[in-house]
Amino acid sequence: MHHRIMAALGMNDVKAAAAAGVALALAVVMGACGGAGGAGTASTAATRPAAPATRTTARAAVPAPTHLRVVARRTLPAPVQLPAVAATGGGNALAIGGLDAADASVADVVRIAPGAPKLVGHLPAAAHDLGAAALRGKAYVFGGGTAAGPIATIAAVGPGGTVRPAGHLPVAMSDTSAATIGGTAYVIGGYTTTTPLRSVLAIVPGHAARDVATLPHPLRYAAVAAVGRRLLIAGGTDGVHARREVLSVDPARHRVTVIARLPAPLGHAAGAVLGGTFFVLGGRGDGLTHQRATIWAVDPAGRRPRRAGRLPLALSDLGAVTVGDHVLVAGGRDASGRVHDELWTLAAR
Repeated sequence: MHHRIMAALGMNDVKAAAAAGVALALAVVMGACGGAGGAGTASTAATRPAAPATRTTARAAVPAPTHLRVVARRTLPAPVQLPAVAATGGGNALAIGGLDAADASVADVVRIAPGAPKLVGHLPAAAHDLGAAALRGKAYVFGGGTAAGPIATIAAVGPGGTVRPAGHLPVAMSDTSAATIGGTAYVIGGYTTTTPLRSVLAIVPGHAARDVATLPHPLRYAAVAAVGRRLLIAGGTDGVHARREVLSVDPARHRVTVIARLPAPLGHAAGAVLGGTFFVLGGRGDGLTHQRATIWAVDPAGRRPRRAGRLPLALSDLGAVTVGDHVLVAGGRDASGRVHDELWTLAAR
């Protein structure tokens, strides 16, 4: 099924304080097939009064990172593509499900941080193309594709690999992306086996899912993360062709805006946030062999995306998540069809 359907930030606004030369940098980071967290929008920040001087020594603002570079390589327990990844807090991160080297769904729950990657649990059923986001110290996974088709299950996965049922989506779906703002997870787009979806669903554990925004086009396999109170969505596929748009979603106002365009259509990429910058890693165009190694940095203010480094390999269908001041990149597929078992650690430079 995977290859037939694969064709599938808000920024913490940085406002210089006017008094006594004191600069205050606001940045909230979240990573997810993966996920991220939030603060206010530009229009809100612009109305705030200047902060009063509280110190006599000026403190320089921390610049947003402009490039990522590989600083470490480790090995996953097995090659995997399309893993759902999420950081659960305390330096912990998980890679869940995916497809193996034979394009078969897997049920593995792998702890990818801290320490060496380790298999720590299993899903009730093997699944790929799940969305994942962190909530309440757990990784929540949404839907996914199985041998019997998409499922509507929501599951909570603890840092130790324990899996518990946590509800249901309104419809069975795979090919989703997800991110977190505050105590709410958002599931973006997806596919029902017949229909690519345009929905943005808000999910709070213990409550029914709510549809909070409608995308301008159907979307699968998009790179997604959150900064501030907005979601940033880059590329993806509408079910036929890869897309170039970078979308900003304000779930509270039910508003979706195109804020930029990628230099070329790009689907099956991964997204992560570091220092208030949304990074889009790898991906491919419409062809199965059009993998990319480029890392793009997307400014939440909507400036043109810029090159921000390269992966060691051209990969699509990889997972990425922010843990502390690093981005972890797990697995992926190259242009020859080989599925990889590398776990790359990237840092800003």
